Formats: sequence, C-alpha cells, structure tokens
Amino acid sequence: MKRCPRCGQTYTDGDINFCLNDGELLSRLTDAPGQISDDPPPTIMMDRTRVTDQTRWQAPSSPPAPYQSPSPFHTGVQQNSMLPYAASPDKTLAVVSLGLGVASLTIGWCCYLGLFLGPAAAITGLIAMSQIKKNPEKYDGRGFALAGVITGVLALVGYVAFFVIYFLLLMASS
Repeated sequence: MKRCPRCGQTYTDGDINFCLNDGELLSRLTDAPGQISDDPPPTIMMDRTRVTDQTRWQAPSSPPAPYQSPSPFHTGVQQNSMLPYAASPDKTLAVVSLGLGVASLTIGWCCYLGLFLGPAAAITGLIAMSQIKKNPEKYDGRGFALAGVITGVLALVGYVAFFVIYFLLLMASS
C-alpha cells in the first residue's frame, strides 16, 4: 500500500507512484499500521547471462591492417602547403545582372519594380561585360551578363510600350 504525504489518500495499487489528487510522490506503508517507509524499492538483480571472461582473451597475432594504404607521395614529413589549384574566374556581377533581369521580367510588373530592376540589370551587365573584356583571366560569365542586359532592356522596353499604349488609349477615350 502507498499513501500520499500531502493529502493522506491511500492507494492499494502498487504500480501508482504519484498521488492522483495533487501529484505528490507516494510513500510506502510498512506492515505496522500508520507508519510510512520512505525507503526506495529494493533492487532486483537480473540473471547474468552475458558474462565475458577477460582472462581467456588473447592478444592479436598481428596488428590490424590499415584502412587505406599510405600515399606514395608521403615522405614521412608532414608538409604545410596546400595543393595548387587554379582559382575560378569571378562571375558575380554577371550573375547579379542575370538575376536582376529575370526579376524585372517576372516580379517586376508588381508595384512597378521593373522600372528599377530593368535598368539595374542592363547597367550591371554592361559593367560585367566591360570587366570581362579587359581582364578575361579574372572575370567570366559573358553569357550571364549578356542575358542580364537583354532581359533588363526587354523589361524597360515593355514598360515604355505599356505606358505609351496606356496614354494613347487615354487620349483616344477623351
């Protein structure tokens, strides 16, 4: 039996550990009536079916094989140099131009953002193409830059055509 020390509720179910009324940890009742035992439940020793006998272990006859064989270029001295590599040319401005051009054609028609994104795409594309022409070893992405210029100009021409047609229709209706 178990009893709640806070509210005094007594429980006969041995699986309940907390009071159902106030959540307090239940205490076990001893055989003597009215006395509470706060001792933890006894430890139950399980059977020891998986016992290892370390005295019969034997040392391996040879060391384990390495996972990978050593590199033929390894000389035993660690070198602190990086492997040589060719740096890739910079395409940042060309990619920015293409992104602005695509944005001017797709989301540029919302809130007239294309009026700002189109010229920005054309300008950054022209700057990127100028850099590529001056220093082709350092800069790359001529196709991206050209696509950015074309999409930026298309967006700008589309806006100008839209406004011209809109004003012509306004003049014709009045």
